[in-house]
Amino acid sequence: MAEENFLAQQFEVNRDHLRGVAYRMLGSRGEVDDAVQEAWLRLSRSDTSNVANLRGWLTTVVARICLDMLRALKSRREDPMGPHVPEPADETRERETEIADSVGAALLVVLETLQPAERLAFVLHDMFAVPFEEIAPIVGRSVDASRQLASRARRRVQGAPVPETDLSRQRTIVDAFLKASREGNFERLLAVLDPDVVFRADQAAVRLGTLPEIRGADAVAQLYKGRAQAARTALVDGEMGVAVILEGQLRIALRIAFNGDRIVGIEALADAERIAVLEVEVLER
Repeated sequence: MAEENFLAQQFEVNRDHLRGVAYRMLGSRGEVDDAVQEAWLRLSRSDTSNVANLRGWLTTVVARICLDMLRALKSRREDPMGPHVPEPADETRERETEIADSVGAALLVVLETLQPAERLAFVLHDMFAVPFEEIAPIVGRSVDASRQLASRARRRVQGAPVPETDLSRQRTIVDAFLKASREGNFERLLAVLDPDVVFRADQAAVRLGTLPEIRGADAVAQLYKGRAQAARTALVDGEMGVAVILEGQLRIALRIAFNGDRIVGIEALADAERIAVLEVEVLER
């Protein structure tokens, strides 16, 4: 009972902070309430005896909850009239009014245009100074990829357009990679792979018959030679990648990292739970 009372007190100390994080992520009073309540439930059910920074732990928890909510909302929302306009904070709550004033409705509308992972990376890092080393596992990306998410979001928030030419060029590279793979053309595979390319696979992909990590263009080209028959160029969480579609279902998603005009990293994701929360758009030829 004493421990539960202590956790409740600490949660109340951090409640305003958590509401601030959730409001910037969600922009809706009801959703903020749901996210913060879920964070409390998870805290009450967790063993926090080894948690050195409870505020940081709670920030991570509420961020994960908000990310899941954003992805679920994005998958359901049909909004032909334009972006969702965030609700103003309840004026009867002085603290939420302060939050609304500090964020600004215009900024929240801009944040609505971001992909969920971009929004989370930007909000946590730029607004709450959470390091990318802590953001990376929340969004399921590398530290560098998380930094890029925040950078792209920052450019959009600041009004600078994200270069569309990059995606166009990257699509050409991925198309060439898949074509060479299907045709079993080893030399053309080498032409689009960086000499130091690294392939990594999650445990589900490993169970399908690959190694957890493969390094070097020769080895990665050999892995993909004569394959990719069911693979399609796709946007994976807004970034150029590959979707492997079997029997009408997404089975494997490849995240692709680029170095100039070559592929420098491939991450294969086959875990059903991870795939379920990915935003994948297959690009028609």
